[in-house]
Amino acid sequence: MSPAITDVPGVLVGHAHDADALTGCTVVLTTDGAVGAVDVRGGGPGTRETDLLNPVSLVSEVHAVALCGGSAFGLAAANGVVDWLHAHQMGYDVGVTRVPIVPAAVIFDLRIGRSDRWADAPLGYAACEAAGTTTPEGCVGAGMGATVGKILGAEAATKSGVGTWSETLADGTVIGALVVCNAFGDVWREGGSILAGARDLQRGGFADSAQMLRQAQIQAGFPTRAKEESNTTLAVVVTDAQLTKAETTKLAQMAQNALPRTIRPIHTPFDGDTVFALSAGRRPAAHLAILGSVAADVVARAIERAVTEATAAGGLPAARDL
Repeated sequence: MSPAITDVPGVLVGHAHDADALTGCTVVLTTDGAVGAVDVRGGGPGTRETDLLNPVSLVSEVHAVALCGGSAFGLAAANGVVDWLHAHQMGYDVGVTRVPIVPAAVIFDLRIGRSDRWADAPLGYAACEAAGTTTPEGCVGAGMGATVGKILGAEAATKSGVGTWSETLADGTVIGALVVCNAFGDVWREGGSILAGARDLQRGGFADSAQMLRQAQIQAGFPTRAKEESNTTLAVVVTDAQLTKAETTKLAQMAQNALPRTIRPIHTPFDGDTVFALSAGRRPAAHLAILGSVAADVVARAIERAVTEATAAGGLPAARDL
């Protein structure tokens, strides 16, 4: 099997989705809790519990991260994750009970499949029930409705999904990532060509969104067209190294650098790009410069797999079809 985020000890991943509506939920569970942080750079995020991840906030412990389809509606899926964790007595101990801490973020997938159904609490609960050390990729969970390359409209996009990867450092430290890639821009192989993105429906091939931004006709119609195509790339990075909350925040920031390396354009006003970082704290920390640099490489590879492992759906082809 390919390297995956679940190579990090104590990390489980679960997917649940609605194959008819083309939406779903993906949950990253930390069985013993983890120090959590986040880095948000997109202009249109949809998030829950991200303020709590600020290094100056009281609680450091995170029990799960929920990645959901359905735009703001989909944040309800996190309620199901909270219910599952509470039923299993997992959460922040406040004396009278345990309160599960579940940061969440959503992608906009309402233009594919159905717009009247989205990730909800039952799907969040089901994703937790399905959680394990096997990590399916492609059109699963929150990746069911993911697409990339929207500059020519949703009908010219390419199907995307969920991707994952991991690396183990020389000292045994493991760094894993899981990505849901639903970008406005195109996904590029590092140092190479476009893997998936906006398709030129007249001439065939990919249109190259970054170059199209320079064309007068695109610039003239861009404000209206781009406003209609909402996006967002979500990532969760986990290491078994022991980090403080501030260090975990820096890990999230460095890991976010993978996005501009592999997606062009990125961090636009129409993307809600969000990277969560978790420190499971099971082993002494390697130097943060090393962890962050490798984390960016791991996220970049997970982004590539999000498009190469996807399959056609909703009338859109995947990279493997082109």
